Amino acid sequence: MSLNDLEEGSFCIIKKLDGDKKIVQKFLDMGFVPNSELKVVRNAPLFDPIEVHLKGYNIAIRRSEASNIQVGLL
Repeated sequence: MSLNDLEEGSFCIIKKLDGDKKIVQKFLDMGFVPNSELKVVRNAPLFDPIEVHLKGYNIAIRRSEASNIQVGLL
């Protein structure tokens, strides 16, 4: 399951980062580290971007990027 599949209010744990080296490094720089917990805060009205709460701060990312973040529900 990817981060892109979750609804507002869902809690999950990051399992795996997919994609090329540049996108994986971007995720790591933003704090999307495997085994980190996050919460889906909200989906934009047209479903892009998605806002998540991770390590004490909120981040908005594109759904196309969120599909590269594999998660498991808590």
